[in-house]
Amino acid sequence: MADSMKIGGRQVTISHPDKVVFPAVGERAAVTKADLVSYYLAVADGALRGVADRPMILKRFVKGIAEEAIFQKRAPEKRPDWIEVAELRYARGTSAKEAVLHEPAGLAWAINLGCVDLNPHPVRSGDLDHPDELRIDLDPMPGVDWPQILDVAQVAREVLEDHGLTAWPKTSGSRGFHIYARIAPHWPFKQVRLAAETVAREVQRRAPDLASSLWWKEERGQRVFVDFNQNAKDRTVASAYSVRATADARVSTPLTWDEVPGCRAEEFTILTVPARVAERGDPWESMDDAVGSLDPLLALAEELGPAEKPPKGSKPLIEVARTKTRDEAMAALDVWRARHPEAATALQPTDILVDGMRGPSSIWYRIRINLEHIPEDQRPAQEELVADYSPWEGYSGRQGRP
Repeated sequence: MADSMKIGGRQVTISHPDKVVFPAVGERAAVTKADLVSYYLAVADGALRGVADRPMILKRFVKGIAEEAIFQKRAPEKRPDWIEVAELRYARGTSAKEAVLHEPAGLAWAINLGCVDLNPHPVRSGDLDHPDELRIDLDPMPGVDWPQILDVAQVAREVLEDHGLTAWPKTSGSRGFHIYARIAPHWPFKQVRLAAETVAREVQRRAPDLASSLWWKEERGQRVFVDFNQNAKDRTVASAYSVRATADARVSTPLTWDEVPGCRAEEFTILTVPARVAERGDPWESMDDAVGSLDPLLALAEELGPAEKPPKGSKPLIEVARTKTRDEAMAALDVWRARHPEAATALQPTDILVDGMRGPSSIWYRIRINLEHIPEDQRPAQEELVADYSPWEGYSGRQGRP
C-alpha cells in the first residue's frame, strides 16, 4: 500500500503510510509514518533551516525504532531528479554522494526511506571543506541531572559570546543539549574542531565542577562532557526539529535563551512542537544573520597550547563486552555483575563506561569498567569478553566503501 502526496508541486510517494513508527505516544495510540511526514511538513521552515543545502547521512530505521538504525551515506541511485547530491571525500580515500534537500518534499522523501531524525553535515553543498556551523554537544555523564546540563549550557553561551559568536540553543531530543553558532565558511574542519575544543576547555576552566573537556570517559567524573568532536569532518548531529527515536518521540527543539533555565526536554515532542511553532514561530529564524569569526577562539587556542593528556594507564580499566545493540550490552553487564557481586556494589555511576562505537553502517557498543573505586586486592582481572561482536566481520566494503 502506498499514498501519493503533492507537496509544493512535487509528487511524493509514501509507502506503507500506516506503518507504526512510535507506539503509544502520549494520548495517541501510535504515530505512523504518515503522521511523521505530517509533522515534518508542519515544521518545514525550521527543519529546512537546519538541513537545506547540506549533504546528509540517511539514518534509516528500517525495522522500527526498537532496533539500531542503519547509517547510509550514499543517496539511493533511484531517487527523484529533484533530490540533489554532493560528493564528500574522506581522509581514508573514500567518498560518498550524499543526499541534499532543498524543499518540503525532500523532507517527506527522507522520512519515507525510514529516517526519523535528520543528520546533516555542517557544510553547504557549494563548499564541502569549510563548515559554516560550529556545534557544541553537551553530553552528560551518568549521575548528571538536567539542571546541571542547563547550567553548563549557560557557561558555553558566555564563552561563545565572549569570543564574538552568537549562541543558539536547542534540546538534543535525547539526554543532552546542543548549542550552535553560525560562522563564516573560511576555516577547514581541523580548525573548526580546534575552536570547538577550545570552547570546551574554557567551559571546563570556568565551571570545573560542572563540565569536562576530557576526551577519555574515565577521566570526566560526574560532569557534563562538552563534546567538541562533533565538528570532525565525518560527524553529523540531529538537526533542529528532528524527531528522535525515543519512546515519547521527543524533538530536538530550538529555544530562546530566556526559555532555557526552565525548560524540560520531555515537553517537546512530535505532538507538542507543531503547535509551539505555529504559535511562536522558530526561535532560530534569524540565525543566518548572525555569522561570526573563529579568530578569537583560535587565538585563545594558541594561548592555551595543546590540551593535556592523562598519563597512560592512569585508570585501571577492564573491558566486559562488545555487542551489536545497547540492550545486549546492558545484558552482558548484568552477567559481569553477577560474576563479581562485591566488585559491582563498589562501582560509582561513572565507573561503568558504555561506548557507542561507529561501525561501517551502524552503531555498536562496548562496555568497560573503571576499577578505581574497588580495593586493589579485590579488583577482577580482565577476562574473556562476555560478548565479542565485530561489526567488520563479513563486511566486504571495509576497504573501498565508507
